[in-house]
Amino acid sequence: MADQPLPFSRYLSANLVVLAPSAAALAILYGTDALAGRPALLAFLGIAAATMIVVQRYLGTLARFARFVSELSGEQEPVMPRLAFAPATEELATAAATLAAGWRRQRASIDNLAASAQAIVDGLPDPLLAVDRQRRIVRTNRAALMLLGPTLPDRDLSTALRHPELLAAIDSLLATTDGKYVGPDQVAVDLVLTGTPERDLTVHARRLPRAAADGSLALIVLHDTTALRRAERMRADFIANASHELKTPIAGIMGFVETLRGPAREDAGARERFLAIMAEQADRMRRLVDDLLMLSRIEQHEHARPDTEVDVKRVLESVRDLLQLEASSRKVTLELAVDPELPAAVGDRDELIVVFQNLIDNAIKYARPATAVKVDARPVGADRLAVTVSDEGEGIPAAHLPRLTERFYRVDNARSRRLGGTGLGLAIVKHVVNRHRGRLDIRSTPGKGSVFTVTLPIAGG
Repeated sequence: MADQPLPFSRYLSANLVVLAPSAAALAILYGTDALAGRPALLAFLGIAAATMIVVQRYLGTLARFARFVSELSGEQEPVMPRLAFAPATEELATAAATLAAGWRRQRASIDNLAASAQAIVDGLPDPLLAVDRQRRIVRTNRAALMLLGPTLPDRDLSTALRHPELLAAIDSLLATTDGKYVGPDQVAVDLVLTGTPERDLTVHARRLPRAAADGSLALIVLHDTTALRRAERMRADFIANASHELKTPIAGIMGFVETLRGPAREDAGARERFLAIMAEQADRMRRLVDDLLMLSRIEQHEHARPDTEVDVKRVLESVRDLLQLEASSRKVTLELAVDPELPAAVGDRDELIVVFQNLIDNAIKYARPATAVKVDARPVGADRLAVTVSDEGEGIPAAHLPRLTERFYRVDNARSRRLGGTGLGLAIVKHVVNRHRGRLDIRSTPGKGSVFTVTLPIAGG
C-alpha cells in the first residue's frame, strides 16, 4: 500500500492546531518577562519542527488506516498496514478487518442461498413471476422467460400479461386500506395467451405474509392447460364424429335386415343386392374401426421418438408395389423418383409405410384419369430429407387446407365416402409425422392438383 502525499491544507491546519497551545504558553511566558524574546522564539521554532515531524507521521498513519478501511469495503482483502505510530488505529484496523471478513462470509452465504433459491425456482416446470407492492415484476424463472419472452425487472406486470381480468385479480391481492390488506390472499384466473400457438392457462396467484428481501409480495404461477383443454375438446369431437360415422352404416344395415326379413324375404334379386350393400357398409365400418385403433395406438406413444434407421427408398418402393394395381385400375401413372444420395431416416418403418400409403392412396383416388402421381424423395439441408407426393387432381380450396388433418374432416363428404375414405387418413399421417419430429406441408391449387411434403430427420443428423 503506497503512501500518497497529504494535502498541504490539511497538513497546515493540523500543525496550526497542534502548535496553538505551545505558542500560547510561550507568549504568556514572554509577556510576563519569564522568558526573553530570543529564547522564546528559538523554543517555538524547535517545538514547531518537532511538531511538524510528529504531525506528518500521525497524519500518514491515519491516511493509511483510512485507505485500509476503504479497501475493506471492496471485494479485495488488503494487507494490514503498519500503524505503529498510532497504536489505537492499529487496534481499530484489526477490528475492522475482522468485521469485514465476517461480513464477506455472511454475504457469500447470502449469495449462495439466493443462487440456490433461484436454481430451485428455475427448476419449476410452471412459469413463475413475483411482483412487488406496486405490481412490478421483481423475479421470474426460466419457464416464464421461455413462455413470455424476456421480462425486465421493475416493469409492470401488464407489459408481460395484458389480461384485464388477471391484472384486476392481482390488484385485489395487493389492495390495502389503512395499511391492512382488504382483498383475498389468493386468486385463480383462466385465460388464453395469444400467439402461435394459442395457449390455455390457469393462473394461480398468492400474496405472501410479508414482502421478501427482493420486494416480492405476490407469487404468480401460470399452469399450461392447453393439452388438457385440447384433449377434452378432441375427446368430445371424437365421440360425436365417431358415433356419427358409425351410425349411418349401422342404420343402413339394420334397414336392409328389416327389409330382408319382411317384404324382400322371397326376392332373390333384392336379397343379393342388399347383401352386397350390407357387405360394403360392414367393410366401411371395419376400415373405420381399424383406422381408429391405429390412431389410438399412435397417439399413445406419440411422445416417444423412434430411434431406428429406415431406408426410405425401400419403404417407397414397397408402397408403390402395393398401390400399383389400384393406380392402373384408375388409369393413373405412379412415378417414383429417389435421389441416389438419399440418406436413411430416423423412424419406425411400419408407421412410415402407413404415412406414405395414405398420401399416395389419396393422390391416386383424387387424381384425374390419364394423369400421373409423382413421388419424389431427396435430401434437404444437412439433417433432413423430404418426400413429396403430388397429383394432378381437382385441388383443394385454400379455406380447407388448415383443417385437412383434423379427424373426420372431409372437403367433399359424399365423394370421400364413395371412394372408401374414413376421414382419418391425414390425421394418422399428422400424428406419425409429429412422433418422428418431422413436418407435413400441404400446398394445393384448385384445378391443378395438390402437393403433400413430409420432412423427416436423417440418421446421424
